[in-house]
Amino acid sequence: MNAKNPKGYENPDLLWAPAQLKERMGDPNLRIVDTRKGERFTMGHIPGARHYDVYGVNCDDSDEAPLMSFLRMWAFLLGQRGVGFDNTIVFYDDMTGNTCVRGFWLVELYGHKDVHILDGGYRAWERAGLETTRDSGMPQGVAFDFNLELERLATYKDVLDAIEDDNHVFLDTRTEGEWLGTDVRAKRGGALPGAVWLEWLEHLTPEGEMKPAAELRELFEAIGVTPEKEVTAY
Repeated sequence: MNAKNPKGYENPDLLWAPAQLKERMGDPNLRIVDTRKGERFTMGHIPGARHYDVYGVNCDDSDEAPLMSFLRMWAFLLGQRGVGFDNTIVFYDDMTGNTCVRGFWLVELYGHKDVHILDGGYRAWERAGLETTRDSGMPQGVAFDFNLELERLATYKDVLDAIEDDNHVFLDTRTEGEWLGTDVRAKRGGALPGAVWLEWLEHLTPEGEMKPAAELRELFEAIGVTPEKEVTAY
């Protein structure tokens, strides 16, 4: 670890601290995307941020036709916020939460190489004493072209193929109720056969920032998620 990588990550540039984002605020190629609820955005946001409800469009079918329809629609809506494929993109939530991570993952799925998450989110930005605003304008829409990297996505067919593979781990990051099947949000409750569970909130510090790499590695290794295994998270 060093001053530029205090948490010891393999790829520290994926997570930006508030100071890093502040340094880049004058970059005309930068696009900041606020993934919080709309009312939270109107109460205050990072200057220049565009609001995008990343769960506004969903797809529950990973067959090719519905999946591609969903991906084209999601990219179109992102482009309508003035976010293009050639931009540097930073997503943020109130903390390092599941909405900014969803945005980040989808943009990586589109083949984008310059996408980041604001570690600690809006709360970290406020704790740093940085400027916020309630002002927002109407961005000029652009085409968000993409080059899909579908190897980042596991369809239900991929899951079925891997279900008996001892070198494959299914990591359930949902709530305990969803894991146990007492909180049913799909056709059936419960978890994938053989899956291991680590709720996504366990990845975060009390301040809502991502834990250091060593702490995360310890958590994952304790449940059998190790570097030599292929991992599908859900």
